[in-house]
Amino acid sequence: MAKRKIVVSVLLFVLILTACSSSDFDGSRIGDAHQLRMEYKVLNTTDVQLLEVKQGDSVSFEIVSTAGKLDIVLQKDRDEPVYQGSDIPTGSFQVKIAESGTYTCSVTGKKAKGSVSIVVKGP
Repeated sequence: MAKRKIVVSVLLFVLILTACSSSDFDGSRIGDAHQLRMEYKVLNTTDVQLLEVKQGDSVSFEIVSTAGKLDIVLQKDRDEPVYQGSDIPTGSFQVKIAESGTYTCSVTGKKAKGSVSIVVKGP
């Protein structure tokens, strides 16, 4: 009887821990100076990638948003963002770059599920 209570107590404890834990990121990520590609079942954090962009290049965005909220900011140094989007729906678009440099791309998810493809493309 005492063993049974211990086993039941341990199982309840494990269930409680499992229910309370939440993942910040469950998915895959590829990033370098020319791209950021992510697929995720869970995105509850901010991911940052530095992109090397030349004047006249475009940054191509392909977003699939099946749940939650996705925000993206693309900016050079501390300048005004060249793109800032909040609660971005599924879609694709491009942002033309006027000034060469290293741009910070920040992707923030809140209970987000889907994918992001951000790629630097020459003129």
